[in-house]
Amino acid sequence: MSSAQPKERLSAGMSQLGLPIDARADQLLSYQQLIERWNRVYNLTAIREPMAMVDRHLLDSLVLIAHLPPGDLADLGAGAGLPGLVVAIWEPSRRVVLIESNGKKARFMSLVARELGLERVEVRQERAESVKLDAPLPLVTARACASLAGLLKIGGHLLSPDGHLLAMKGRYPNDEIAELPTGWKLLASHRLTVPFVSEERHLLDIVRT
Repeated sequence: MSSAQPKERLSAGMSQLGLPIDARADQLLSYQQLIERWNRVYNLTAIREPMAMVDRHLLDSLVLIAHLPPGDLADLGAGAGLPGLVVAIWEPSRRVVLIESNGKKARFMSLVARELGLERVEVRQERAESVKLDAPLPLVTARACASLAGLLKIGGHLLSPDGHLLAMKGRYPNDEIAELPTGWKLLASHRLTVPFVSEERHLLDIVRT
């Protein structure tokens, strides 16, 4: 496949999302190419085809940008760095803490941060519930990682008192919302439209009551 095809695909998707196509698009493509290269060794993702990586990794993470408040961010179960590394590429001045217990995936994210010069990225190879930060953060993200209650159990301690858990989901999770633990509530939900992806996507904003 020509390298121009993923580039054209990403540019078209970014245009649909109203995002400027600048040097950050080239960095995103470099990140996708690193996933493609290291996936053979590290088994980072079940998605192997470059165009599908653009759609289901890059664009699927970029839809978060429009809904992201300012502030430092921790990404739970970051895996290959989604959405955390995409956020770091798009907003390099934002501190992004990538939390991933799998050693191969953590090493890959550290490699990406070095290769792309993402100086404010911090990779923590730990289970989320064991992570200790100097101070709680205003934002925690998670993408298809666990139930809402599960995310709060392992990562709620990372959030400041007025912090937001931003959970990226597929279908609207009515059951998970009904099972939110005491002290937490759904502040807002957003139906997301990912270019070239037909499946449902939702972003849930969870805060303390």
